[in-house]
Amino acid sequence: MKVSVIGAGNVGATCAEVLAHHEIANEVVLLDIKENFAEGKALDIWETSAINMYDTRVTGTTNDYSKTAGSEVVVITSGLPRKPGMSRDDLISTNAKIVKSVTEQVVKYSPDAKLIVVSNPLDVMTYCAFINSKFPANRVFGMAGILDTGRYKAFLADELNVSPKDISAVLMGGHGDTMVPLPRYTTIGGIPVTELIEKSKLDAIIDRAKKGGGEIVNLLGTSAWYAPGSAAAQMVEAIIRDQKRVFPVCALLNGEYGLKNIYMGVPVILGKGGIERIIELKLNDDEMKLVNESAKAVKEVMDVLDNLKD
Repeated sequence: MKVSVIGAGNVGATCAEVLAHHEIANEVVLLDIKENFAEGKALDIWETSAINMYDTRVTGTTNDYSKTAGSEVVVITSGLPRKPGMSRDDLISTNAKIVKSVTEQVVKYSPDAKLIVVSNPLDVMTYCAFINSKFPANRVFGMAGILDTGRYKAFLADELNVSPKDISAVLMGGHGDTMVPLPRYTTIGGIPVTELIEKSKLDAIIDRAKKGGGEIVNLLGTSAWYAPGSAAAQMVEAIIRDQKRVFPVCALLNGEYGLKNIYMGVPVILGKGGIERIIELKLNDDEMKLVNESAKAVKEVMDVLDNLKD
């Protein structure tokens, strides 16, 4: 069983390390365009195998997609961060070209793979991978909701002084600022979160989760990698081990929640076939309003990509 990670930067390398450490696949291939970069990262990870007691083989390659052939799952982290002075449209244009090229190479060598997109802007880059792979939508999806939910749970665990293991939560919508919180579906050991925390504090935690990526950038001067890499690895595990996990995932909607032809975060069942079912929650009017507002923001970004093709 092989998993390939495209992009050996911090997020990709973290994802590869978690996959290896947890022995989720027999082989993990790390690929990057920078000469010897993936080889060095992969060697460093492999040299921890005797220390951390795992036998997943980790190898690296410089832009040789033939080494990824036959991958069950491919995680795409490639792309450039937004630089000062760069417009949103410029970022989309630049990263769309990268994701398009990567996707075409991946599909050539792994025509049966499931694709997990981590590249930013997440929702539109997942859409980009979908249209260029020509795969069915259940095999192309993005990692965002698990990361946003992870941050939300971590902040709740701090506030309530409980184990994050006991927190169950669902978030929807676009990644980051357009995230849609669903406190009604948040429980602590089965207890509704609203019975354990006052509304003002819960609202502050939700707002912090929405801006979680920016908080890391302000502290480090660069974007996060431990949480995003681990979140992508968790999705890979659900697929490889056919776990049927319920996760918030960036998926293509075609009628669900009254939305069509849009990639955004919704709860799904994730297993060996990729997205095995999109779960439609019974949202109230206020929640549905937030979902529609998020969808509008996401669609505007998707339209930028569509217009680039003209």
